[in-house]
Amino acid sequence: MPEPNSVNYYRSTRYSDEYDDVPENQDEDEKGSEKSRQDNISVKQNGAKSGSLFSIILISVIAAALLGTVIYTFDRRNTVYNQVAELNNQLELVEAENVRLQSELESRMSAKNVEEYAENELGMQKIDSSQIKYIRIQTDDVVSIPQQDKGLVSKIKGFIDSCVEYFRG
Repeated sequence: MPEPNSVNYYRSTRYSDEYDDVPENQDEDEKGSEKSRQDNISVKQNGAKSGSLFSIILISVIAAALLGTVIYTFDRRNTVYNQVAELNNQLELVEAENVRLQSELESRMSAKNVEEYAENELGMQKIDSSQIKYIRIQTDDVVSIPQQDKGLVSKIKGFIDSCVEYFRG
């Protein structure tokens, strides 16, 4: 028995008999009664239940709010990604500028540039052999540091260290 609230669709009897689901071996009385049963079927419409409109509106508002929050989070994420990309581009530019400045600094600090700066700006001259004076140092001087007496803590530490060395092999 079908449920009372279910909706059934029946084929109209105005189509030809070749599409009927009635088997060939049924006699004419059964076919006629089947057609009359199909003609007598009526459609029962159910009215809207109370509160269903309110629940539909409430669910629609909740769905719209969820959709709005998802769109907002995607917008915030895209904004942050764009800021990160912009900062990465600025970082690359600054790193390239740093490499350029480092190479310029190295080129200015070469020996030839320092020598030219000393001669032209500071008025210095290259040293000649008449300005060189040699000094002789005696090699007999030797500095010796006397061994100091070890304290009690250092003697104990030395004893423990020698024991550990002995057991390790």
